[in-house]
Amino acid sequence: MIVLLVAFGSVIAAGIPIGTAVFGIFIGLSLIGLMAGATDVPAVSTLLATMIGLGVGIDYSLFVVTRHRSFLQEGHSPADAAGLANATSGSAVLFAGTTVVIALAGLRFAGIPGIAVMGLASAVVVVVAMLAAVSLLPALLGLAGDRIDRFHVGGRRKTVSSGSATTTWSARWAHVVSQRPWRFLVASLAVLLVLAVPVMSMRTGVADDGNADPSLTYRKAYDMLSEGFGRGFGGPLTIVIDGDHVAAQADAARDAISRTPGVVRVIPAIVDPAGDTAIIIAIPTTSPQDSATAQLVHRLRSTVLPAVLDGSGAHGYVTGQTAASIDISDRLSARLPLFIAAVIGLSFLLLMVVFRSLLVPLKAALMNLLSIGAAYGAVVAVFQWGWGKGLVGLHETVPISPFLPMIMFAVLFGLSMDYEVFLLSRIREEFSKTGDSRSSVVDGLGGTARVITSAALIMISVFASFLLVPDVEIKMFAVGLTVAVLVDATIVRMVLVPATMELMGDANWWLPGWLDRLLPNIDIEGTAFAARHQTTSAVTVPTQMDCAENEQDLVSVG
Repeated sequence: MIVLLVAFGSVIAAGIPIGTAVFGIFIGLSLIGLMAGATDVPAVSTLLATMIGLGVGIDYSLFVVTRHRSFLQEGHSPADAAGLANATSGSAVLFAGTTVVIALAGLRFAGIPGIAVMGLASAVVVVVAMLAAVSLLPALLGLAGDRIDRFHVGGRRKTVSSGSATTTWSARWAHVVSQRPWRFLVASLAVLLVLAVPVMSMRTGVADDGNADPSLTYRKAYDMLSEGFGRGFGGPLTIVIDGDHVAAQADAARDAISRTPGVVRVIPAIVDPAGDTAIIIAIPTTSPQDSATAQLVHRLRSTVLPAVLDGSGAHGYVTGQTAASIDISDRLSARLPLFIAAVIGLSFLLLMVVFRSLLVPLKAALMNLLSIGAAYGAVVAVFQWGWGKGLVGLHETVPISPFLPMIMFAVLFGLSMDYEVFLLSRIREEFSKTGDSRSSVVDGLGGTARVITSAALIMISVFASFLLVPDVEIKMFAVGLTVAVLVDATIVRMVLVPATMELMGDANWWLPGWLDRLLPNIDIEGTAFAARHQTTSAVTVPTQMDCAENEQDLVSVG
């Protein structure tokens, strides 16, 4: 609310995006509740969906309300302004939201049903936010009418997207960057690469209850069990022996497991009446989230059990909740590169169609990787290395949640696409008018920086507020998404984009002729429609006296 009040300078204009987003969250969470009646939904899904839904819901409404107020200032009626805002920014909202939904739905290819459901639950809330921005929001704008700037706060009434390219601080900054592009390019890349260094040591795993707040009852229970029976008591390993007459093999396996380093105790085997299945419980010396526990599971599977059961016809399996968590981490880590490649490929194709360029989408893909890498690095530094862990309410270092990299990448891909389209479409529009690469970057950044900054501040406010949630996985998302949006809106949009576009010059908009003929023409921000409407309005909005004197001419024009 504070960010919107500063951006709009009006209580009504600031309240409309908040109301739209909150209403969308209620509807989205209700749909997730219905989903839970048909399938198992992980408990963390509702918190994650709330975080994403609030962020995109307020941001999408911000873009539409910003454009609506700019049309009002040009003299359009509230109904016409709402229609034009929906035809321009509303189209961009649908495009950006669809990319987020596609990326979240793509989590199905992770091969883990729970991860797929989490992605689907978050996608449902994003869809509701999109629909609210193009249906409920215009209705609220119509109700507000000319009173949208009532209850004024501060000394500025203009929309956040207004501003002359020669007077705004962002335009002046873009001019400075464009004069020394190599210096700013090298410096910004160095900062991003340093932030991403911790990614090299990322270790995924499921955090145990030893990371909860010490005042919580389940944390107290975990500490008592760990003190009395060892840290591995809360994550036992279940070994299953399957075959014919497995009693002898089960005893041999138990003896071999008990001699394995990292095992503190082995419970005697339990054999079923048929004699073809045996269960052995092994207690590790380390906690479920410890890397040594994962190494123990892999050692039992690859070395200990095969050596004991070789030639007997029996098969051994290491299972249970701890082993399953390790398997999920391994599988998601293996599929993460493929998922990232698919998302980056999709973003390249979409931006190539929108901007009819090869270099622009290629640079956007690389910049997205850099900003997300910096976010991953921040998460590893805080949660795995323990840098500043007390500031986020963390009591012990933990491995990174296995589904965080995928889900965070999917969300940030859509959000980055939103800012990318908003900025580059304005730069492309200015370049089409002047043909001057440097001035188009300066004017484009000068005309969009304020609204992008406002949108980023809202995202940061929403994501950072979830640091107050005691759940460690939610804290990870809060830190990662906050850092990613901060980096994307500052270093990437304010430094990397103008520097690289200055260095590339006219080549930014190069596209082979044969490919240009194949690609469809997509105007996702409705600039052509807005231009036609404004041209018509300029002809058909004379004074009342002119209408009376030139009625026949106006009919002809119509």
